[in-house]
Amino acid sequence: KYNMSKSTDVTILNGQSLHLSLAFNPSHLEAVNPVVVGRVRAKQQRIADDKRTSALGVLVHGDAAFAGQGLVTETLSLSGLPAYETGGTFHVIVNNQIGFTTDPDDSRFTRYCTDVAKLLQTPILHVNGHDPEAVIHAVELLLDYQREFGCDVVLDMVCYRRYGHNESDEPGFTQPLMYQRIEKLSSVRSLYAQSLSERGVLPIAEADAMVQRKQAELELELAAAKSAVERPTVNAGDGLWRGYRGGADSSVEDADTRVSVADLARIADRLSTVPKEFAPHPKIERLLQLRAAMGRGEQGLDWGMAEQLAFGSLLLEGVLVRLTGQDSRRGTFSQRHAVLTSYRTGERYTPLCNLTEDPTKQGVFQVFDSLLSEAAVLGFEYGFSLDYPDALVLWEAQFGDFVNGAQVILDQFISSAEDKWRRLSGLTMLLPHGYEGQGPEHSSARFERFLQLCAEDNLQVVYPTSPAQYFHLLRRQVKRPWRKPLVVMSPKSLLRHPAAASPISELSEGRFQCVIGDNKVTSSDVRRVMLCTGKIYYDLVEERKRRGDSQTALCRIEQLYPFRAAELAALLSQFPSAREYVWVQEEPANMGAQSFVAPRLAALLPGGVRLRFASRVESASPATGSYKAHVLEHKKLMEEAFATPIP
Repeated sequence: KYNMSKSTDVTILNGQSLHLSLAFNPSHLEAVNPVVVGRVRAKQQRIADDKRTSALGVLVHGDAAFAGQGLVTETLSLSGLPAYETGGTFHVIVNNQIGFTTDPDDSRFTRYCTDVAKLLQTPILHVNGHDPEAVIHAVELLLDYQREFGCDVVLDMVCYRRYGHNESDEPGFTQPLMYQRIEKLSSVRSLYAQSLSERGVLPIAEADAMVQRKQAELELELAAAKSAVERPTVNAGDGLWRGYRGGADSSVEDADTRVSVADLARIADRLSTVPKEFAPHPKIERLLQLRAAMGRGEQGLDWGMAEQLAFGSLLLEGVLVRLTGQDSRRGTFSQRHAVLTSYRTGERYTPLCNLTEDPTKQGVFQVFDSLLSEAAVLGFEYGFSLDYPDALVLWEAQFGDFVNGAQVILDQFISSAEDKWRRLSGLTMLLPHGYEGQGPEHSSARFERFLQLCAEDNLQVVYPTSPAQYFHLLRRQVKRPWRKPLVVMSPKSLLRHPAAASPISELSEGRFQCVIGDNKVTSSDVRRVMLCTGKIYYDLVEERKRRGDSQTALCRIEQLYPFRAAELAALLSQFPSAREYVWVQEEPANMGAQSFVAPRLAALLPGGVRLRFASRVESASPATGSYKAHVLEHKKLMEEAFATPIP
């Protein structure tokens, strides 16, 4: 319906080869902008083009959309920032002086549709679309400026749509006077042919012959396109994607994500060491000492250290790791500290960039604090992932619920691209999630929405409960040839929860577990099995201990999608005496995973057993704004989960 992507190499007039990529483009106006810019940055990154001259992004806009869509401003705001600069984007506005049926007076209050671009203080040229030579001159002038100064440039081509919206509408219904004038105008081609003839450059007959030759050429191309395979293969023709695949989850085996204890210790030593002249904050000094102890196996790993070890191990394998977000260098919850700042000079030091004495002997590590945008930044990182399948590309929300500011990117690209656009992506999204009484704005990443988008193994939705699980998950995302977007419900309170720590040996053994059983109970004694995902597991462990309950097993579904039914069935078969199964979640009943898992659990359970649910009551808001109410709700939830007598 709109346009699929296409890449090809063409020979230009000077005999050189030029690679052209047409981005797949949905109808959602301007959503593709940051995706294109992200792809340009990835192409430059791959050949270490720090001057940003090897690739150019060209964005074609409509006048009403350029003035009205906030994503335009967000994408313009990316252009000069270190994390997103590409040496400038060429913006072409096809100014039809109408937005479907809306006049300019109703779609903007400024004189020009381009006025929003003035925030960049970059050249904006307005040119008459009836004068092709003037358009070419303006293009060449702007390209020279873009190349010289490495910034965005804007061409406003003032013209019209001869046949209305999509060239198939009846514009006379709403703009009769404008279209009465347009009907009297000759086409641009005929006007230009007449001009060339009058100047003695090209006879009319030869101009008409050129049109006929081009029309015949286009008809041949159309016939060839119709006879080709109707549904192109995923990422067809892109050499970067050889060896990677999409399709069903069952089509690929889990990768070996283990790292030896010796290698982990070496990485940990580099992570906890700074140059002698560098003066970290006193609290960071203690953190570095703690991380060193974790690396020696003297203390359990927390989430921040497990992540650093995952990044470090991938970097030593030559993988590019790129992480951006609104506070990603330090981490919203002061858990990461990937970039250290001197307490005396303000100088920065990044341990993950210094894992070896020779930086060329490791992969590139990039972590950036982004501008306060979700849609543009997530779109940019998605675009980057399209041209870097061999990298770990991550976007982190400051809080998980902020991702709803990028819903158009999720809907039009991330969740549907393999089916709709035949494009794969390994983008990872880190969305802090968990009910700690912080109120409705910072509790839920609304992962029920992601589960609703799941079909045909298009996404991975994961809610890990331990640092070791997180470590193997991040490595699995790169080590497997299976490329799917990964949605991680990442922790907040679990970042420092004493029970949520992992021995370093779990990083050198095992793999990511999609389901986890309960080795704290005797299977033959179990009469009730509680199933959950994420943070609430630790609340249930504490409540079970308080009650002295030895008949309840606590099992975790770490990967909600793709749903591993066979693995879960094998796990549940370990409890032959169970008579009740309970799904427990901290989210309201109309949110979280309850509606997603309910039919799937029912299909797995043996006959004669009871399946019930324990959650907060249905709510229009993700969480209460009162901490006291939160505590009462949590107490009631624990009572609901455990109070019913076991059959």
